[in-house]
Amino acid sequence: MIDWVTPNWPPIEGLQALTSCRQGGVSGSQRSSLNLAVHVGDDPTNVTENRRRLTSQAGLPTQPYWLDQRHDNRVVNYQTAVKNKPLPAADGCFSDQPNQVCAILTADCLPILIRSSDGRQLAAVHAGWRGLHKGVIASALKQFSRTPTVAWIGPAIGPEAYQVDDLLRTNFIDLNRDYEASFKPVSSGQWQMDLIAIASHQLQAHGVDQVYTSGICCYQDQRFYSHRRDPDCGRMATLIWRDSTTD
Repeated sequence: MIDWVTPNWPPIEGLQALTSCRQGGVSGSQRSSLNLAVHVGDDPTNVTENRRRLTSQAGLPTQPYWLDQRHDNRVVNYQTAVKNKPLPAADGCFSDQPNQVCAILTADCLPILIRSSDGRQLAAVHAGWRGLHKGVIASALKQFSRTPTVAWIGPAIGPEAYQVDDLLRTNFIDLNRDYEASFKPVSSGQWQMDLIAIASHQLQAHGVDQVYTSGICCYQDQRFYSHRRDPDCGRMATLIWRDSTTD
């Protein structure tokens, strides 16, 4: 059996969301078993089987809509993008219809789920430092016509495990002086960077007044993949969808 964690935000009837753990899939699949990514050198048949298991055991209404993630700021509308055969090059997916499973893959980067107050509009966003710097959160929020008041940041690398250099720190502080508080010195030219704090700041700056976090560092918690801990690793999925029973 596979396992997953769910957002610790206030529940809404019919709204479902989860982040998968790395156990319970095909044995030996990309350093663990439930690798869900096709781009990390895993056997494609393993990935297909793992995606089938996730769809079945999590009770998904359809297969998740997978993206070709680029560490950029493009966010697609599910309704429009699904008509195209190639996977869209994007780092976020928005939906305002039931039974549309938005999905992103991570292994240190932030998986961010955003929803309107009534749960009828939602988005899944992949955000590493590049995405945060390029404004992927702002791009996702532009898709909403209803006020996106609630967000959840799932399992991701914590600041204690994430060190960056002076240049990256300077690039963020030049973007916004408030980000200076998200960096702590480690040694000469090296800083701990709190991606979660920066993402929370961006969400709140764009009107998302309730930001919840999983409190899970995927580097420290062996239930999850971490690219910094193990560069040759798989990816977990973070999904969000709305049941048709809510219409």
